[in-house]
Amino acid sequence: MDSNPALCTAIANYITTSPQQRITFAQFMDMVLYHPEYGYYSTDALKIGFKGGDFFTSPNLCADFGELLAEQFFQMWEILGKPIPFSLVEMGAGQGLLALHILKYHQLHYPDFFTALEYIIVEKSPTLRQEQQQRLQDFSVRWCNLENIPPNAIVGCFFSNELVDAFPVHQFTLETGELREIYITTDSNEKETCLSFLEVTGEPSTLQLAEYLDLVEMDFSQSAYPDGYRSEINLAALEWLSIVADRLQRGYVLTIDYGYPASRYYNPRRSQGTLQCYYQHRFHDNPYINIGQQDITAHVDFTALERWGEKCNLKNIGFIQQGLFLMALGLGERLSRVFDERIAALSYQKQPLLELLQRRDALHQLIDPTGLGGFGVLIQSKGLNNTETSQPIKGLTLPK
Repeated sequence: MDSNPALCTAIANYITTSPQQRITFAQFMDMVLYHPEYGYYSTDALKIGFKGGDFFTSPNLCADFGELLAEQFFQMWEILGKPIPFSLVEMGAGQGLLALHILKYHQLHYPDFFTALEYIIVEKSPTLRQEQQQRLQDFSVRWCNLENIPPNAIVGCFFSNELVDAFPVHQFTLETGELREIYITTDSNEKETCLSFLEVTGEPSTLQLAEYLDLVEMDFSQSAYPDGYRSEINLAALEWLSIVADRLQRGYVLTIDYGYPASRYYNPRRSQGTLQCYYQHRFHDNPYINIGQQDITAHVDFTALERWGEKCNLKNIGFIQQGLFLMALGLGERLSRVFDERIAALSYQKQPLLELLQRRDALHQLIDPTGLGGFGVLIQSKGLNNTETSQPIKGLTLPK
């Protein structure tokens, strides 16, 4: 599918009315993904799932991912002394599948917690919000904007799964050892076409880019970094975390996403950055095609989230790979049960073998270190007393 002409025109108009007739890549990415009328996340172009989708997430595989997270949230409630309400704030809830799996599991296995639970969804996409409301109509769920939550209002947990990777990023490159920001402009002879977006470089648009690199202690003046080295800086992630920390009175922030510590993110050998586009389960690195019809993401710099969180009074509890996190929450036992059920199915035909094999495959994908299992899980806290802080988080406590 070609680019959305209306979105291309809106971007071109924005460029021509901007100073120096150029915009940052972050501004370009923001319009492509979040333009209120034509952006990828605002229209029917957004498709998640295996059939006809552009990408899939862990909740698309099976209910186990949400159920294991539900175990973690229950333990957090216990650590905090079983407050009523316990607010669970899901930011960027996709199709609502993860919320559905969590709520169903709590309702069935932890009715006291389910009664105490206040489930809140923060969702920017009107298309996804409508799908979530339809899927979750049997549960008490509240939708709101993150900015509309009052300061220090939440006792519970803010959590997200594959949210931060979709925040608009600034792109930069190195020219003769100097950091230069990448801007987007148009060909003056072809302002109305979707093929007219061009990259140019210039001075950084804000001092915050240098401050970010200081935060994560990256020095690109070293000779190890070649000319033409290119990467991203996610200022939006820091702004988002500031708001989350301000709204949290007592409890946790749990962030699941694909990414690296800064030392790996900005490795000299990763010379073209991490930006990726997803279209019909294929990925590439060209954000200037399929405009408005494809997803654009960049990996998460977890060092930045950890260090900025500390500046926002968030304490780092732990960072772990998703596969290990889920194993600590009981995924290994679930795999064992699936194997036992497979033997039973072979012997007594109680359950179709194909279904059991599919579920086993889904569980393996959740812990595959080369895929979803290699995602990072960062847990931060705020407002906990010494007794609460000393209690180990279940998902970070690996079996001996």
